[in-house]
Amino acid sequence: MTGIATIAPGREATPQRLQALQHANRVRLARAKLKRLVAGGQLTAAEVIRETPTPWEASSMSVSELLISQRRWGEERSRRVLTSIPIPERKEIGKLTDRQRTVLAAKLEDAPAERRPSG
Repeated sequence: MTGIATIAPGREATPQRLQALQHANRVRLARAKLKRLVAGGQLTAAEVIRETPTPWEASSMSVSELLISQRRWGEERSRRVLTSIPIPERKEIGKLTDRQRTVLAAKLEDAPAERRPSG
């Protein structure tokens, strides 16, 4: 699967629909790249949260989607962090207040470091 959306057979390919598909594909591919950077450790979720203005690819992404993209983070860990602040899981990164950004980024930076195997 390529992750590229196409028009279903029998549907008219209007210019507006094509533009919407192209935009959706750009966003999807950019988010996938952002998630890979976070998962690989080249970028932290705290850096994405703190960045103002929010990167366009992360603007409409939910906070939990970003947190889960981190290595060793799942839905439960993400939920625990967000409820302790409190920030709704489905809150879009671009709609976080400055206070929410600051608190969440600080919380992420204080999270225990990933355990690395010794030896």
